[in-house]
Amino acid sequence: MANRLANATSPYLLQHAQNPVDWWEWGPEAFAEAKRRDTPILLSVGYAACHWCHVMAHESFEDEATARLLNEHFVSVKVDREERPDVDGIYMEATQAMTGQGGWPMTCFLTPSGRPFFCGTYFPPVPARGMPAFTQVAQAISHAWRDRRDEVTSVGEDVARRLGSAVELPAAEAADIAASAVRRLAATYDTVNHGFGGAPKFPPSMVCDFLLRYAARTGDREALTMATATLEAMARGGIFDQLAGGFARYSVDARWAVPHFEKMLYDNALLLRAYTRWFARTGTPLAERVARQTADFLLRDLRTPEGGFASALDADSEGVEGKFYVWTPGEVRAAVEANDATVALDLFAVGEKGNFEGDASTLRLAAEPEDGLAFERIRGRLWAARENRVHPHRDDKVVASWNGLAIGALAEAGVVLEEHRYVDGAAAAADILARVHWGDDGRLRRVSRDGVAGAPPGMLDDYAAVGTGLLALFGATGDARWFGLVRELAGVVTDHFPDGAAGYFDSPDDSEALFKRPQDPTDNATPSGQALAADLFVQLAALTGEPGYGDQAAALIGRLEGIAERAPRFAGHLLSVREASAWGPPEVAVVGPADDARGALLHVAFRGYGRGAAVAVGTGQGTDVPLLLGKTPVDGRATAYVCRNFVCRRPVTEPADLTTLVADG
Repeated sequence: MANRLANATSPYLLQHAQNPVDWWEWGPEAFAEAKRRDTPILLSVGYAACHWCHVMAHESFEDEATARLLNEHFVSVKVDREERPDVDGIYMEATQAMTGQGGWPMTCFLTPSGRPFFCGTYFPPVPARGMPAFTQVAQAISHAWRDRRDEVTSVGEDVARRLGSAVELPAAEAADIAASAVRRLAATYDTVNHGFGGAPKFPPSMVCDFLLRYAARTGDREALTMATATLEAMARGGIFDQLAGGFARYSVDARWAVPHFEKMLYDNALLLRAYTRWFARTGTPLAERVARQTADFLLRDLRTPEGGFASALDADSEGVEGKFYVWTPGEVRAAVEANDATVALDLFAVGEKGNFEGDASTLRLAAEPEDGLAFERIRGRLWAARENRVHPHRDDKVVASWNGLAIGALAEAGVVLEEHRYVDGAAAAADILARVHWGDDGRLRRVSRDGVAGAPPGMLDDYAAVGTGLLALFGATGDARWFGLVRELAGVVTDHFPDGAAGYFDSPDDSEALFKRPQDPTDNATPSGQALAADLFVQLAALTGEPGYGDQAAALIGRLEGIAERAPRFAGHLLSVREASAWGPPEVAVVGPADDARGALLHVAFRGYGRGAAVAVGTGQGTDVPLLLGKTPVDGRATAYVCRNFVCRRPVTEPADLTTLVADG
């Protein structure tokens, strides 16, 4: 029998719709029920592709005895962290404050007013590895609520008070903040396996982007080496799907060899951008191949029937983590031609002793294959054989901010790699956001599924990521409706998110009141909303010449510089935006008929886009885009203008001349 989650739009919540637990969705009704019954709330937060969320669901939430315990003593609330990052954010902050660590599934016990008084992550069904059983925790919480109510509520109020107090942001101290950030990154750089820190390793896409930009501006060889060696190591490791493209969420080891197999839209959008910019900076063939395969993965495996991009592919298939992706030597031999078997095993580092579980191995590529035709033949055979396996589940909800990241990455890759279908894919996703997520009230909705928008409101990262993505799409296509929508998005950010001190909250001022209003200035798996907002304002200032945008960007960058200097691994996107701002950025207007000549100029312009250049394209006739006003083709030919603060250098019609002007800024 289905519970209340049967009518949810979230695939994660729907995974729990048949649980015997009497789940509620997050909302005032659940809190009213807790007050009516005078019981605590069990808040369980996770996401559809989360392996340990599945484990805890099977072990505890599908268990009848555990369900009876929860139904009798708690109001149980299930939240998809991807739908409600505001809820996830503040309770994750509480979990980390109470336990020193975080993760999903996140398990919090709250007072009926929403104050957290006990938090943790995964709990096993029986005591194990120093952890109590989940039922032991639930029983202890129930007894404390009944017998030591004052103590419990006092803890909740104290946690809410401490977490709700204003956070003091550190001031920047270094004379050269970017150089100081590079030095700090170098101190944690893994010179053997590349990347930063030890296991587990998450793809540092935003940090690599910053290092590429910094190296382009300063010529710093160390910064360039850290970025390119890390990107190469990931591309050759098991974290990259060597057959179908796309990256897993993270590597459980320091060598990028064994991933946690779930594939997230946001990771692949950010990594597509990083590899595209690596290729634009260096022309490295590996960078081009990985960028193309990642873009193809997005279009093939994550695109929804409506044209948006699904959130993730699960780590599990047939209930086993990684089963879809790993290979035994026998499976490789069976899939390829007999005379290719030895080459295939060596090429992808599949040995008799596996590196995953038993004799199974992830596929890794130690070096670029000498015989490209043999590589593609073997890769094709393995891929075809793998297609016959049971595929991982897909979380097909469309998240606005993640789609914004994908739109920007695909638009940029489409121009740089001269692959127009990538731009077409970006435009289709943008159309879904404009038609489905953008409401008649002029506000953005965070999620949709099957072409229907969900209730959660757009967060700061939604507005800013969609805005920057649409600016890239406008630069790639010249479709001015995207520029107009970006102006509206930026207006909502300015009107509904400011904190009164040059910063921005993560949630709008008219959203549901939580025990604190979330505001995280640091990057996590995705860029922080504030860094994305700074990016949006920097680009709009360059495209419009309006000082208000520039003032907002400068104030926000200045406010967060201390974090960027002291914790650069968690401020990569802000550092990238700061590099663009320090560079100018150049304003590049390309005008003329939509022909090959204009495309060639746009290709050059977008190689500078990766460094932070602002790009606008049009026909040279009627436009509402300030940077394009007064820009006309020379002798009827596609023409580019490179400007700073709307003061332009001589127009050029040859790509080589534009290359020089963009490089000079």
